[in-house]
Amino acid sequence: MPTITFTNEKKEIQVPEGANLRKEALRAGVGLYPGVHKVVNCHGFGQCGACRVLVTKGMENTSPRGFLEAARMAVSLAYIGNEGTMRLACQTKVNGDISVTTCPPMNLFGENFFS
Repeated sequence: MPTITFTNEKKEIQVPEGANLRKEALRAGVGLYPGVHKVVNCHGFGQCGACRVLVTKGMENTSPRGFLEAARMAVSLAYIGNEGTMRLACQTKVNGDISVTTCPPMNLFGENFFS
C-alpha cells in the first residue's frame, strides 16, 4: 500500500493504490484548505484550486495531470515557479509513496515569478 507523508502535519498514512489524495487527506484529518476555503470550496470538483499541494517526493507516483487540473492551475499565481510539483489534491490519484506539503505559500518574489 502506498504511503502519503504530510510534511507540515508530520503525519503518514497508508492508502490503497489509486486513492484520491483529497479524500484520503480529509479522512485522516489533514487540513487541505486555508482560511475561508475551509467552508467555501468546490468539494473536489477541481474548480476552486484551494486544495493545492506541493509534491516534494514521489511525483512519478501520482496520476498524470488532466485537462481540468491543467486549466485550473494555468490561471493560478500559486502555480508559478512550481509547475512540475504543484497539484490539486482533488484531481490527484496516489499510485505509490509520496510526500506533500499542504497549503503551500505563494512565491510571488521567487526567481521564476517574473521570468
